[in-house]
Amino acid sequence: MITPVTTGRLPMRVKLAHGFGAVAFGVKDNGFSFFLLIFYNQALGMDAGTVGQVLLAALLVDALVDPLIGNLSDRTYTRWGRRLPWLYIAPIPLAIAWVFLWTPPGGSAPSALELFGIAVCVRLLLSACEVPSISLVPELTADYDERTTLFRYRFLLGWMGGLIMMVMAYGVFMPGPEGLLQAEGYLPFGIFGAVLMVVSVIGSALGQHCLLAHLPPERPAPFRFGRAFTEIREAFSERAFLIFAAGALAAYVFQGMTFSISQYLNLFVWQFDRAALNAFPAALLLGAIIMFVIANPVQKRFGKPRGAMICALSGYVIAIGPYYLFQFGVWPDPGAPATVLGLFSVSTALYFCFLVIGNALAITTVICASSMIADVVEAHQERTGRRSEGAFFSGNWLIQKCATGVGIFVTGQVIAASQLVRNAQPGTVPASTLDTLIWLYVGIGGVLVALTAFWLGRFPIGRAEHEARVAALAAAARADREHLTITP
Repeated sequence: MITPVTTGRLPMRVKLAHGFGAVAFGVKDNGFSFFLLIFYNQALGMDAGTVGQVLLAALLVDALVDPLIGNLSDRTYTRWGRRLPWLYIAPIPLAIAWVFLWTPPGGSAPSALELFGIAVCVRLLLSACEVPSISLVPELTADYDERTTLFRYRFLLGWMGGLIMMVMAYGVFMPGPEGLLQAEGYLPFGIFGAVLMVVSVIGSALGQHCLLAHLPPERPAPFRFGRAFTEIREAFSERAFLIFAAGALAAYVFQGMTFSISQYLNLFVWQFDRAALNAFPAALLLGAIIMFVIANPVQKRFGKPRGAMICALSGYVIAIGPYYLFQFGVWPDPGAPATVLGLFSVSTALYFCFLVIGNALAITTVICASSMIADVVEAHQERTGRRSEGAFFSGNWLIQKCATGVGIFVTGQVIAASQLVRNAQPGTVPASTLDTLIWLYVGIGGVLVALTAFWLGRFPIGRAEHEARVAALAAAARADREHLTITP
């Protein structure tokens, strides 16, 4: 029976090493969410609706393969443990596929089939890195609060990785007057991201190697598709996981929609100039830092379910506040000259204030939700006698990727419905187009956040239930070592 490395606190170096592995995810998430749609739509000229449909279709492959990656990760049996071999092997091919994503053949718009193929490769290879990496959380510690702490580090460093890419995009790779419309700037963007992915995943594995590089205590049964799908179905039918999945699905769709539509809103609604675009990643990073400070106190005060529910609702209200004020004519003119510190218009500075707080609460929601999955592992172990970290975290990863794809798809349809023309210029977009963008975003987002709060608030595992279960499993493990007959 596999038991966590510790039931208490982990050394700081282990937390940092574990969190560093999430930088690769931040690079991918930032690229797919913030840049991919506008690159293929505005820079290469592909129809936004078509791009959204292709990326959504690529997720059908993930739906089959991701859970198998999780199951294979659970079954890996080497002298380096179950997860580390994946983290040493997968990053290199991932880096190659990532570069190709930002370098279409001939430098022009690819066919839908070509985009589909490379998107599938990138997603599957990233799963081979991220699922084993995040599955280490319940292996490293069984402590209710320490698991949330590990997710704090993962999310902070993951956001930093993504924001580094954003800063480099705005300031180094695409700094000219055309900005994100410079198709030639995306190749160095892709190369830099590929290098960052490799360094983060392999560096994270090396930092945790001394704790995790050992033979698992039991050799798993040989892999068979029938057995794998039976175990996956059994894991995904766990009641607590299904409740989590319903809330997480809505949360991630809204997140994917928000990220992918933000470039359009920043340019055409808020009319960001170069200074504002360069400051945008700093505002997001400040929100992530605030999250790092408040996540554990929120969880300790309210618990994971209520904490996620409260942060989801309050974060949405704050995040969409500027859009309501803008629509009702009480927002400063976004096109006004810069007067705040000589850098930003009043509109931009005020928008950043809402953005920082709303983003901090939104990330805290996701951290509370993600930490719930680690607690499902013991509930499933108690019922079946098996630890299936890979299955559950691949399920979360699948939900997140599918939801992000749905969010990008929805954004593509919103852009198409608004009739925003290619190569549109800030300040010249018709008011009717902006109205459509804003109201569809706010309305769809409101429904998704309500579903998020409803389901995550009903997650059935709290601190007391988790700690009692961990104690019972530890007692059963001790009895097993003494060769007593036990029933999990």
